[in-house]
Amino acid sequence: MKIGNCDLNDQCMIIAEVGQAHEGSLGTAYAYVDAVAETGANAIKFQTHIASEESTKEDKFRVNFSKQDATRYDYWNRMEFTREQWVELANYSRSKGLVFLSTAFSNKAVDILYEASCPAWKVGSGDLLTLPLLDKMVEKGGPILLSTGMASWKEVDEVYQHLVRKTNEIAIFQCTTDYPCLPTNWGLNNISAIRERYNVPVGFSDHSGEIYSGLAAATVGVDLLEVHVVFSKKCFGPDTKASLTIEDLASLVKGVRKIETAKKHPVDKDKMSAEKKELKTLFSRSIVAARKLKKGHVITNDDLQFKKPNLGIDAKYYKKVIGRIVLDDVEKDQYLSESELK
Repeated sequence: MKIGNCDLNDQCMIIAEVGQAHEGSLGTAYAYVDAVAETGANAIKFQTHIASEESTKEDKFRVNFSKQDATRYDYWNRMEFTREQWVELANYSRSKGLVFLSTAFSNKAVDILYEASCPAWKVGSGDLLTLPLLDKMVEKGGPILLSTGMASWKEVDEVYQHLVRKTNEIAIFQCTTDYPCLPTNWGLNNISAIRERYNVPVGFSDHSGEIYSGLAAATVGVDLLEVHVVFSKKCFGPDTKASLTIEDLASLVKGVRKIETAKKHPVDKDKMSAEKKELKTLFSRSIVAARKLKKGHVITNDDLQFKKPNLGIDAKYYKKVIGRIVLDDVEKDQYLSESELK
């Protein structure tokens, strides 16, 4: 699968999820693009909300965090950008070398993001089974990226079977809808389970607020890694505790790339051992005399010491030396050799 300029066969696609961290400010959204571009992440992702298209007045806050929005509907309304603004933001993101993504929360949002040339469709966990929305995404073309944060296997099976009849460009994300998500709920075991069950690219959508889960997911092996980002842990917003700072994101990207390099270069223990022959001599030990030994002396355990470098009989053979007879005088710290022993 290829998304924008990112080929998942080459490397894990690291997606920086800004979400609503821009607080409805277009200028702040652009500032996030600039900051994310400097971290080496592959993509930046927003959320395209249109209050009148997705919510009613009964839409409740997950966390009643806002001091200026009386309802969640009001909050989504405050987060909106115009069609033209989304197109310009997408173009600016691409000019910075980033793949532009945004989660569409309505059919109208899909239309807007299609005009913005969004190369793939990220589906939030809450919309996993909103099949009319998914069908519209399929009609527009491009990979479908499914988050499964609240889903059972039966539900994931259902949406997969619905989509696979229409498209073979599907990626499924292991995700747990906890903010922040503790290690007990990361669900790393589901990464391989998803791959085996559906034979699709697998993502990990992280809400831990730290880099460790992302590094663990990269080690287990994911094709896409999505993390929330904020400028500071003191920023306002419902996802701040579950987000990385820009500095954290840069560290995560660096770590993931190192992990990828390591996984592409398996170490052959025998070949490595042969290459380290000189070091093995320097750091391993030989048998030496613990004291001066007279000719004819029968060696006991107390007569032996084991010192570096390894220029004589290897220390591992010490039991084969005990009980043997010294053929000539041996000085203290002298390496024992087979030719001097009977």
